This record gives sequence, structure tokens and C-alpha cells, in this order.
Amino acid sequence: MLDNLIKFSLQNRLLVVALAALLMVYGVFAIVNLPVDVLPDLNRPRVTIFLEANGMAPEEIETQITLPVESALNGAPGVEIVRSSSTIGIGMVFVEFGWDSDIYRARQIVAEKLQTVKLPDNIVPVMGPISSVMGQIMLVGISADSTSAADLRTLADFTIRRRLMSIKGVSQVIPMGGERLQYQVLISSTKLKQFNLSIDEVDLAMELTNQNSSGGFFDQYGSEVLIRNVGRAYTLDDLKNTVISNRDGLPVLLSQVADVRFGAAVKRGDASINAKPAVILTIEKQPTFNTVTLTEEVEKAIRELQPSLPPDVKLNTNIFQQKHFIQAALTNVEHALRDGFILVVIVLFLFLLNYRTTLITLTAIPLSLVITAIVFKLFGYSINTLTLGGLAIAIGELVDDAIVDVENVFRRIRENRASSDPRPVLQVIYSASSEVRNSIVYATIIVVLVFIPLFYMQGIEGRIFAPLGIAYITSILASLVVSLTLTPVLCSYLLSTTPASSSTGADANEQTTPVRKSFLRTVFSGSGGHEDSPLVKWLKQRDMRLLHWGLERPRTIIGTAVVLIIISMGVLPFFGTSFLPPFNEGSFTINLSTPPGTSLEESNKIGTMAEELMLQVPEVNYVSRRTGRAELDEHVEPVSNSEIDVELKHETGRSRDEVVADIRQKLDILKGVSVNVGQPISHRLDHLLSGVRAQVAIKLFGNDLTDLRSHANEIAAVIKNVPGVVDVQVERQVMVPQLLIMVDREALQRYGLQAGKVARDLEVFYNGKVTGQILDGDKSFDILLRTTDEERTNIEAIRNTLIDAPDGTLIPLQQIARIENTTSINTITHENTQRKITISCNVEGKDLGTAVSEIQKQVGQQVILPQGYYIQYGGQFESQQSASKLILLLSLFSFAGIFLVLFSHFKSTQIVVQIMLNIPLALIGSVIAVLITGGVFSVATLVGFITLTGIASRNGIMMISHYIHLMEHEGEKFGKEMIIRGSLERLVPVLMTALVAALALIPLTLDPQAPGKEILFPVATVILGGLISSTLLDIMVTPVVFYTFGEKAIKSYFKRKSEKLINAI
Repeated sequence: MLDNLIKFSLQNRLLVVALAALLMVYGVFAIVNLPVDVLPDLNRPRVTIFLEANGMAPEEIETQITLPVESALNGAPGVEIVRSSSTIGIGMVFVEFGWDSDIYRARQIVAEKLQTVKLPDNIVPVMGPISSVMGQIMLVGISADSTSAADLRTLADFTIRRRLMSIKGVSQVIPMGGERLQYQVLISSTKLKQFNLSIDEVDLAMELTNQNSSGGFFDQYGSEVLIRNVGRAYTLDDLKNTVISNRDGLPVLLSQVADVRFGAAVKRGDASINAKPAVILTIEKQPTFNTVTLTEEVEKAIRELQPSLPPDVKLNTNIFQQKHFIQAALTNVEHALRDGFILVVIVLFLFLLNYRTTLITLTAIPLSLVITAIVFKLFGYSINTLTLGGLAIAIGELVDDAIVDVENVFRRIRENRASSDPRPVLQVIYSASSEVRNSIVYATIIVVLVFIPLFYMQGIEGRIFAPLGIAYITSILASLVVSLTLTPVLCSYLLSTTPASSSTGADANEQTTPVRKSFLRTVFSGSGGHEDSPLVKWLKQRDMRLLHWGLERPRTIIGTAVVLIIISMGVLPFFGTSFLPPFNEGSFTINLSTPPGTSLEESNKIGTMAEELMLQVPEVNYVSRRTGRAELDEHVEPVSNSEIDVELKHETGRSRDEVVADIRQKLDILKGVSVNVGQPISHRLDHLLSGVRAQVAIKLFGNDLTDLRSHANEIAAVIKNVPGVVDVQVERQVMVPQLLIMVDREALQRYGLQAGKVARDLEVFYNGKVTGQILDGDKSFDILLRTTDEERTNIEAIRNTLIDAPDGTLIPLQQIARIENTTSINTITHENTQRKITISCNVEGKDLGTAVSEIQKQVGQQVILPQGYYIQYGGQFESQQSASKLILLLSLFSFAGIFLVLFSHFKSTQIVVQIMLNIPLALIGSVIAVLITGGVFSVATLVGFITLTGIASRNGIMMISHYIHLMEHEGEKFGKEMIIRGSLERLVPVLMTALVAALALIPLTLDPQAPGKEILFPVATVILGGLISSTLLDIMVTPVVFYTFGEKAIKSYFKRKSEKLINAI
């Protein structure tokens, strides 16, 4: 079938060229329109459920709200993990589905399950918006010199946020900081008592004073007239003049019993930029949208908004943009792709020393790349560092098939011209292309087979590396198609005739030297003469000497190779391990955690101090801080927690590790503050893996909260002493002060009161109740009813809070309840309905695997857990372990597949084993490369080994296939002369394919800390080292092994082939 494809191409040459041109044009169009991102799609379907429960304690939220919701969702179709957090006044449930689940179907399942859950009154589950795990695309800072904090927040909420939310692709805009304005009705208990009014009467009056209604309609003169009653309050005076009741025939107005004002809401979060108060907008995108394009749309909208804002208001879009990292990463990988292409051109020209053959061979690269882009467009893939990395790794191999084909056609055309009875050129091209067709096809099949493990990898590692494999395989398959179609056609156009010598310009000047004439004729002629280029001549001379020497000493050659392979395999267990290399994002995320119970005011002071310390670091450009929780945020952060985003300058004099060390050193002066230094995307990947923003998560499960805290602190104390462990944090599940009000049920009976009535009144008094909104144009402000700040913060006033009995009597709270100061847990977390506490840490200066192994060892030896308590290790370590085991297991199946493919062709176990000998030969160089670059094995390193397995097998296939061809079709007998001839004739394609593949990788191995190269560096390093060792050793070892062990296998091969031919006859 493939021979027919070659024949069809040569018979329809113009059609093939035209189709190639069309593919180029459409491919360029596809490239321009592909979405761009830093990483492949990492959006694991997840549904976040908000459960607002104002005033409820974490224990109550856990038992009455989050646990019933978790129980209903646990085990639902597609659900893999259910996590929850119960904190003061709010519960959050995070439901994670399998990677292949449809997010809309997942939300439907969650909605159906929530319908079956019985929750307390007024608790309404709300699902968060669909967003991407990498969705925080930018932060926008809003600051001003004279505009108030309240006006800034109003601008953010009602002008800027609304404009940004209208942009297609934006899923959420979360404002934080400033002061949220609201209409406040601050009740005075003393005045209520003076007028003998209850809080219920005030509450009812406020509801009734803020309503519009319809009276239907009536007919008048043939038209319908709508009856509309407008009773809504529109101004502060409308509220003040609300009538609550009548006393002694006179109305009691709201302003007589309450301080009615337009003021700032109680803050549970704040923000600043460069240590100065500000409002920060967190902008999140919807999945699949182009981050770079969407960021530019947001920036455009902000530029359009700026003139309409007060002159002193400044909008800063540079405090954090994911786009910066994406552009830097893609630019670096694109440059590596470009530089690799240039190196490939140089190598091809040096070997071929002919512009025509070089041009034909290079055509495979752009055509293969655009075909890959078309496939990406059809299947919805994006351009990212991994897909570009797959192309950068493959770029040297894209010309491999064309090299083999062109080199063989080139050589056969020269031999045909030297023949006394030359054949037609098209016939020579067809037979030359068919001659190498099997080796090309089988080598490509093997490359595809070795990538199978990538497509079975689970979790985030599979999502990251599968696109690299898709890009690599697609481009390699495209290059195979090009080598079987376009390459023979171009050979027929450019190599079939020899231009007149005058075209070289050599004869135009009689002063031209013979050497120059020879060089120009070689470079510009179609055939290149009948001789090899000077470089090839030199290489063949050296190789001939080596072959004569090696074939005389087979035991020495084979023994040395075996020893090197054994040493390499023996070194492997001593390498360190990690999940992924650290990114260099150009920004940091620093989490500060002060002791729970710390006020927002105190957290702001500590956060400001940390910002000022950050600004002392020379590389820091901007520092922004968000403390506590924004109203719309899905992360339930207490006011004791701060997140600081640090944007670095583009050009820094120090490495990432040096800057991190400087930051940690400066933050050490913040005593009692837990610090976790990471990077925005890395933190989100860690959170995706384990639910915490750290590389390692130690999850302790148990029932008793006190025991959990105690053992968690014990574990933290142990792991702090492990070398390389930094940023140790225990999840802040601690006791915080609380004022406990326990109703006396006997006293309630005496006054005819119900516990629910007391609870409801207290909630209104001290937590407040939103009774409605006042509309101001297109703005909406809440109306909040609660007591005054003086009474809220005065325990004696709380004791004397008046509760109205059914008979109208006002009862002081202390007469019907016990009031005392005590403590309570601040937060309770669950995973799959079980209570847990998490100890997290990062690893610096040591490989992740070694550090975690030491952690497990020390914890196992020093920490004794009660019955029913157990530990799970999560985070990057868990993913690295599972990915490594799966890759190694599936690699065995890949090797078996390679063996079966080769055996199906050669029908000889010995021949197949000799071809696959290149794989362990490649291992030697790879091990050396890993040792030189730090001695750490990551999942990226394993991906490099997978890629190398396929590449290394190609050389053995080409070499041994040619030995068989010489004996079968050219009458050579098995022996040294045949081995030497075959090896020399295959030296050029073997060296060229290896060199272009290796040199194309060099740009990826330079500056491994550059954005975009972090993951690709280990892949490229392993392949490069393996190519060097396998190629150098293959030139010597394969001929010697074949000469030593191949004769019997070849006789069996030809015998079976003869029997098959006789049977066919």
C-alpha cells in the first residue's frame, strides 16, 4: 500500500505539490487562530457550594449543614473527592469529579443531590460559577489620592466590575478592600425600652416600608391602566421617617429609636498595593478561553473606563498578569524551536553540501508543523509550552524520514548516472524510496508505541504531558507522510537533472581555482557530482578504521558495552525524585498566617509590614496584599490570613532561589507568623493535587478535634528537623475566644418564650439582618438592621439585651440565659465525610522524594497515633509516585509492542534483540546527563526516557535493515566486507538523523530556569544524553554484535522467506 502511495505521488507530482501548498496556507491560518495558554487544560471538573449560615459556630455548621451535604454527595456518579470547611458563619463544600466528567453534567448531579438534603431554615446552598483552576488571570489595583475608600469600593462594585463582567470569557470579578457602603439602622436597646418596642416590631416596620406592589389594572376609555403602588424607600430620610408604631396617639419614627446612617459595612477582608490601602479586583476566566486575548480585552476595557473615573483614581493592571508568564514562556520555547531549526539546517548542509538536497529535506519541517496545527484546530488543542515543547523536541526528527529517503535517492541517482545502462530517473527515485520505506515506517510505528504510557497517565501529570505526546506523535506521523509523498516528488524535480556548469558561475571567471570550482559545483548542482562531501569522506575514513579495529575485537567491544549498561542501571535507584521541576513565573505568592483570632486591624498591620519588607528586595516591582475574605470569593479565609502577590522586574540579577531565600530571610522577623512562599500557578497546581497550597500535604484523620490538633503539632515539630523542609504549617484549627449564650429552658417556660425566638432576636441585634435594599440609580445598597457598636462590644449591654415576651414584657437576656466567656474551634475540615487536619510544607535544596521519604521515616518512628487515627501523604509526592509506577508498568507493554512490531517484520528474535540493543545503549548517556544536571528524576525525566526509546531504536533498524538489503538484493555475502560496506553506507543517515535530533534539543537545555523551559529541560537533557551515547556506541556496537551473532539469524531469516515464497507459488 505504501509503495502505491509513493507511486501515486510520482505519477501526480503537480497535484502533490499543490496539496502541500494548500496545507501550508491553511496551516498558517490555523496557527494564528489557535488559543494560547501557559499549560494545557488542567480544569478538573469541580463544583463549589457556598452555605452561608450567619452567626452559627463551626460545630453547628459541621453537624447541621456541611456533613449532610457531604453525605448526600459522597458516592454520587463521577464524584471522586468531597472536601468541606466549616468555619464561623459559613460552610463550603468542594466536590471534585473525574477528569473526563462534563462540568455541566456534574453541576446537574450536585443540584439533584442538594434537593434531597434537609437543611436548617434560611440556609440556601449556592453553587459557585464555573471557572478554571488557572483562571485567576490578573489582578487590577484601584487606588486614589483623595477619593475616599468608600467611593473607591463603590466605583469598583458598580462601574468597573460590571464593565469587566460583560467581557466574554470573564467568569468572575471579585472586589476586595475599600469600604462597602450600606444603609445602617443601629438600634438602641435603651430607646426601645423607652418606647416599649421590640426588635420584631422594628424589623416588620422596615420590611413594610420598603415595598412596591401592583393593584392590577382597570379599563379606561378603551385602554388598560396599570395600578402601581410605590412604597420603596429611596433616601436616608425615607428610612428615618419610617413609622414603627404608635404610642399615646403619636407615631414612633425609626429615627427616634435608632441611629440611621449611610456608612461602611463591617469588614472581613482588606487590600493594599505597595503597603498603601487600595481596592483589588481579582479577575477569573472561564475554562478554554484564551488567557492572552482575554487579558488584552480586559486591559482595553480598563483604558476605556479610565477617562470616566475621577482624575485621581488610578487603575493598575501590572500588579499581576498571568499573561506575562505565558508570553515569556512561549517566547522562550519559540526561540528554542527557531534555534533548533537553524542548527538542523547547518547540520544538513554540512553533510550534504548541496542546497537542493538540503531544501528537499527541510521541507518536512514546516509542512509537518502546519499539519500538526491543523490537527490541533480540529481537536480543540491550544498552543502552550508543552505542545510547543513536543514540537521543539520533535523538530530534529521531523527530517529523519526525509534524510533517509533523500540520502538514499541521492546516492542511487549518482550510482545510476555512473552506470553504463542508466534507468529512468523516476524509476530510480521510486525504487530508492521503496528500498528505505520499511525502515522508515517501522521506526515511526515504534516512536508512536513508546508514547502510549503518556496517554494512560492519570491526574494532573497526564493532563500536562499528554499534549506533548500528541504534538510529538502528530508531527512525526506528518513527517512520515511527507517523506512518502512530497519528498520523492521534490527529488524528481530537483535531483533528476544536472544544471549546466555555467549556472554555478565557476566558468564565468577563468581565475576561479579548481577547489572553488569543485565546491560550487557540489553546492549548486543537482547531483553533487559522484563524490561525498569532504566532511562525509573524513567521517567514513575514521569509521572504517574503527570498524576494522572493532570487528577484530568483538569481546572487548561487547564486554565494554555490557559493563557500561550494568553500571548505568545500577546508578538509577540512587537518584533523587521529584514531581515536576519548579516554574519560574516571574512572580511569587506569599501566604501569611497569624494566630487565629487575630483581628483584621492587627492582620493589616502585619501585612503592611510584610509588604514593606518585600519592597526592600531589589527585584520586586509591585506588591499587592489581600487579607481575609472577599464577599464573592470561594476560599473561606479568616481575617488572620493574608495572601501577598509579588511581581518581579523583568530583568533580575539573581536566580529565583536566591530571591526566595532573601524573601524568607526578611520575613523571619515577623514572629508568630507562618509563612509559605510559592508561585501563583504552582500554588494552584498544589491545591489541585491535595487541597492545600504546598508541595507536600500530610493529612491526619481522626474524630476528636483536640487530639487531631495535638498530634498535628507533634508531626509538625518532627518534620521541621528534616533537612530541606521549609514553610511548615499546621492547618489553623485552634480554639478562639467566644461569648457563649446558653438559654435556660425553665426560664423560657416561665415567660412563654421559645429558644428559636431568642436566637433570632440575638442574631438581628448583634450579627445584623439585611431587610432590603435601597436603589440609587443603577446602584443597590443593603439596609442592615442591628444594634449599635457600643452595645455589640459591651458584655454588660449584651447581658441586658431586651427580649420581648408574648405578653409584651421586655425581659433582660441574663434572666433567661447563662452568658460566659469560653473558647471554640475556629474551623473544621473534612475529606470524604471524615474529620481531618493538614500539615503542609515545601522542599528547598533537596529532591522531593528523598525529603518525603525522610519525613515518613521520622513521623513513623516518633509519632504514635491512637486507634482510629491515620495519615495520608498527598501533594506532589503522591502524584510523582503514582505517575512513576504507571509509566514504568506501561513501558513494559510498550517494549513488548516494539518487540512484536519488529518481530512481525524480521521474524527473528535475535535480529529484534540486536535492534533493541540501542535502548540500553541510550540509557548510558541519559544517566550521565541526569547526573550532570543534578541527579534528580522527575516525571518529566521519565517522559524523556520514553521519547528516547523510540528515537534510539531507529538507528538499529536502519543499520540492520541495510545489511539485509545488501545480502538480499545486491549479492553481498555475510562477512566483514558486507558489515563494513553496510555500516559506511548507513553512516551518513545515522549520523545526520542523530545529530539533527540532538542539536535541535540544545536550545532547550540552555538556561533551564527560563520560563517555559522548566519542564522541557529534563526531557531534552535525557534525550540529548541518550542520543549521544546510543549513536556513538551504535556505530561500533551494532556492527560487531551483528557480525558476532547475526549469521545464524540471517540464514534462518532468508530460509523462512524462501519457504514463504515457494508456498506462495
